[in-house]
Amino acid sequence: MHKIRLHPSGREVECTAGDTVLGALEKAGYALPNNCRAGACGECKVKVLSGQFDQGMVLDMALSQDERKQGYGLMCMAKPLSAELVIEWGTEDAKPKLFPPREDQRFVLTDRIVRTPRILELHFRPVGQPMRYWPGQYVTLGDERAGAPLRCYSIANAPRPDGEIVLQITRVADGQTSRWAHDCLKLGDLVKISGPYGTFIGDPSVDTPVLCMAAGSGLAPILSLTEAALRRSYRKPVTLLFSARKEADLYDFGLMKYWETRHRNFTYRPTLTGEKREGLLHGRIPTILPTLFPDLSKHSVFIAGSPPFVAACVEAAKALGANDALIHTEGYFDQATPQTAPPSHLVAV
Repeated sequence: MHKIRLHPSGREVECTAGDTVLGALEKAGYALPNNCRAGACGECKVKVLSGQFDQGMVLDMALSQDERKQGYGLMCMAKPLSAELVIEWGTEDAKPKLFPPREDQRFVLTDRIVRTPRILELHFRPVGQPMRYWPGQYVTLGDERAGAPLRCYSIANAPRPDGEIVLQITRVADGQTSRWAHDCLKLGDLVKISGPYGTFIGDPSVDTPVLCMAAGSGLAPILSLTEAALRRSYRKPVTLLFSARKEADLYDFGLMKYWETRHRNFTYRPTLTGEKREGLLHGRIPTILPTLFPDLSKHSVFIAGSPPFVAACVEAAKALGANDALIHTEGYFDQATPQTAPPSHLVAV
């Protein structure tokens, strides 16, 4: 048995004899980017700080001689030889690489579910290869010819083998695209989706309690992040605070209860701002936060919703000691422009 240590977090992963570093990380729930798993693409390249490993057969175009001298290796083929292998991954400088967005990927609408009077959930299956994305990212959807300009929508599910992506779209009175999605899109329709975009993702090396705060369809990226974390057996407490005006605006309640039942470290706390119901919290999240979390200095905080909601939650979290570096936000603007990371932070393809 070998040990793989992630630097600088210090987190450790066990690696059985004969297994690759990538295989060991995946078994432990880490999503190190990779593509070919054969030493040819270079996506899984990381720097090895100490320890010995068998690199195996890899292509020079994927791992140059200079990179080898600098200590880099391809983890899809690397097998530890020493008792401990220290790799630089999961740090600010070595955050998970993002997948370059692609335009006009074709998807078919396979399901539509009315979640609330204003929120419609759409399920899309890819016609070609699945879109590669990180939980928390978003895509653009629209149809200019139908009078629906491209708009940004967060993906509400973690990546899955069949490539299905789920979007939750709030009907906006003067929103051409949301009205098109609600009123015109039918099961079986072919649409073009571009993405993924955004950097609202977590650092997989962070091992802290997690507090998520969301309002409206801001729940979507939180669902994706939470599903991914629970799927990889995240052990620290995960609490989701969801703000809605009325009980009718709460949705995915069954899924929340399923997660609470299956994962004892997950807690769902909905709060209502427009009416009172037995068993639920009442009041805006920034107002009630101090009574729920007197100290957030050790928490990772994820916030998604309208810009005023996000700003108020950030201010409240900071007042309770939340660390700037551990606060992640996603504000929903009506006509936001898709944002991509700089080339240095993208997976090389």
